[in-house]
Amino acid sequence: MNSVEKYLFQALDSYPFSLEETIESLDYALSLDPQNTMALTMYGRIYSEQLKNHEVAKTYFEQALSVNIHALEVYGPYLDCLIQNDDFEEAEKLMGFALSIKGIDVSEILIKKVLILEHQMKLKEAKEAIKEVILANCNNFYLPVIDDMEDRIQEKLKILFPEKYKKKKKKKGNQGNNNSKLPF
Repeated sequence: MNSVEKYLFQALDSYPFSLEETIESLDYALSLDPQNTMALTMYGRIYSEQLKNHEVAKTYFEQALSVNIHALEVYGPYLDCLIQNDDFEEAEKLMGFALSIKGIDVSEILIKKVLILEHQMKLKEAKEAIKEVILANCNNFYLPVIDDMEDRIQEKLKILFPEKYKKKKKKKGNQGNNNSKLPF
């Protein structure tokens, strides 16, 4: 392990709980390697997630991708930044390219697709896109995220189309008489 990696681990370990330590470690890492894509991405995340300065954050993400277009660590946070800044068209283009990169976390990128559709209030399309995420998902890490997205979108659909999503009330005379639906 070299010094740059040591400082990157320190930055990752202290983010987001100690921003001062994170920035100090990133500054050391970038002083040793000004083109380190992980350090540039972390700076982009700080500007996007903490300082809410998405334009500055975008410059860090773009700089990281100009160094290495295949830097996998850039795409997720960069897409988050673009979505938060309502740069949906740019995010869709980036997402399309990201999905062509070998080794990319396809589930993570497809989750961003659902978020874009949700932000644009294309809820039925978002619901369909969730199916893509489920099919691409190969681990349990994203299952709670997928469940939360499904629930959130379903609730929005209920608000927008209450007549379609009304709860059906049970008839009093038919309670407990559902034996015909039993599988055995």
